[in-house]
Amino acid sequence: MGEFVIKMPDVGEGVAEAELVEWHCKVGDPVREDMVLAAVMTDKATVEIPSPVNGTVLWLGAEIGDTVAVKAPLLRIQIAGEGGEADAVPMAETVTIASSSPQRREGARRADEGDAPPSLGQLSPSSDPAGHLLPAGEKGSRAAPDTLAKPLASPAVRLRAQDGGVDLRQVTGTGPAGRITHDDLDQFLARGAQPSILPVGLARKTTVEEIKVTGLRRRISEKMVLATSRIPHITYVEEIDVTDLEDLRATMNASRKPDQTKLTILPFLMRALVKTVGEQPGVNATFDDDAGIISRHGAVHIGIATQTPAGLTVPVVRHAEARGIWDCAGELVRLAEAARTGSALREELSGSTITITSLGAMGGIATTPIINHPEVAIVGVNKIMMRPVWDGSQFIPRKMMNLSSSFDHRVVDGWDAATFVQRIKALLETPALIFIES
Repeated sequence: MGEFVIKMPDVGEGVAEAELVEWHCKVGDPVREDMVLAAVMTDKATVEIPSPVNGTVLWLGAEIGDTVAVKAPLLRIQIAGEGGEADAVPMAETVTIASSSPQRREGARRADEGDAPPSLGQLSPSSDPAGHLLPAGEKGSRAAPDTLAKPLASPAVRLRAQDGGVDLRQVTGTGPAGRITHDDLDQFLARGAQPSILPVGLARKTTVEEIKVTGLRRRISEKMVLATSRIPHITYVEEIDVTDLEDLRATMNASRKPDQTKLTILPFLMRALVKTVGEQPGVNATFDDDAGIISRHGAVHIGIATQTPAGLTVPVVRHAEARGIWDCAGELVRLAEAARTGSALREELSGSTITITSLGAMGGIATTPIINHPEVAIVGVNKIMMRPVWDGSQFIPRKMMNLSSSFDHRVVDGWDAATFVQRIKALLETPALIFIES
């Protein structure tokens, strides 16, 4: 018998380390070639690490949340024959987002169960009580679920169970070491088993749940600390009458073609941003404060803050200056869906030059957006409300919306910030100007 060492692979150009966000095995587990062993994260994307050999896990080199350097030993596997070592070959990158969509569940199922390629298809992930892999068609004994112990399941399975109100302690796992898979959950629900409903009473609760900050949540935390500690923010709030814009939007949606995406207010704001930064290029910029260099960008790459099941991500609509209103709308929908389902690519989550953030109908009256470092400006969209507006002789109902915009005061002066927002206001209040080429 020999020992095979798997090292942390080079997960991206210029990346010296990555965070371990998930193990798919533990010491003593049998593994086979191409089975997913772990997942690591860098720059808001995860990379799955497969096994290059068949064997048994002897040692794990890190805990979830640890940062592991490239080329550092990640795990050791006992194999038949002579030992060796190699850098793992990472699988395709995906956004670290757990979702209950069918595509994500299928991807998670493959990761949970370590599906082998066709050449190894004679094996299944089932195991006997001793933990040995069984040939396909032979199932190990199914032990009754332990109602006290915490059930073994991946984060994706736990999320599905939580969304469906299922107590995983009532589900029998058929995976290695009794691990509950997506198929187990599907079969549990197919049998008509009802989600457990616990009685609600007035009782004191003394439990404390400690949650380690890892993965995307750690990245968000670090980004927010960086932005607020290094950027002196100035926030400017302005009220905008969007009545005419909403009428135009309704007219355009009523006559849109079948292949055109329904317009929201964001594509109009994106086009207004493009025209405005053409007049004020200092706002479409990034600031390297270590080098003391401001980079004014000709390209307008607009980041769109998007909430996902795993947390906030910022997919980027690249070259908005070259996109029409319908193109902006279609790209917005595509990127938002990719971010939420976990299929966004690395280049779709980086490189923005200015950001828009919107909470939609929950947008509140005003917000104080935090700048997406190293950018120098962010535009926050608040909800549209019908308000009485004095026209000089009477109050009339108008659709009003506030824009809450923050700027890096080291780079953008208050007067320039106000000029920027007032120009956007003029474009949105007279939306025909958005379509006039200057």
